[in-house]
Amino acid sequence: MRCVDILRGTAGIRVAGSVKAATAACLAILAACTAPPPPAPLPGAASTAGQASAPVPAVEPAPPAAAAAEQRRARNWDEYRQRAAQRLVSQNPKGAHLGPVQQPALAIPVLEIELNGDGSVRKVSVLRQPSQARDTVRLAIDAVHRAAPFGEVSHLPRPWRYTEVFLFDDTRRFKPRTLDE
Repeated sequence: MRCVDILRGTAGIRVAGSVKAATAACLAILAACTAPPPPAPLPGAASTAGQASAPVPAVEPAPPAAAAAEQRRARNWDEYRQRAAQRLVSQNPKGAHLGPVQQPALAIPVLEIELNGDGSVRKVSVLRQPSQARDTVRLAIDAVHRAAPFGEVSHLPRPWRYTEVFLFDDTRRFKPRTLDE
């Protein structure tokens, strides 16, 4: 129903009583007026009754807080390591977890990650090779490369490198030690 039709229908109604009743009646009329009438069909256009309509494109969601945090520069190396560890987990959903660390851990490789000024990986060095499940070293290195770049580091003091400890469970999924602290 259009606003004009509603107003015509209410022209003869008397609002007796209080200002509240008059306000309520006005609000009801205004609420009905908020939706625009449907567009009139174009002359000569075929009826679309019973036909599937084209899908409505999805609205792009606002970036989550974690993505917004990545956009800001890290103030120091501790904050940078924290963000890099979160990125490692987010970019490796099948190979990482955030749950409790299994005791004892299957393997604990330690990597030193050297970065370029833009946050891309320059070099990955193995500082600790586990005695068993040696394949976890390759899994950790691959996870680092998948998650890169980690964000600009040119504003942080040199050398542009940090160390990450990977805590692997029996399913060969890791948790960065930085997120377990």
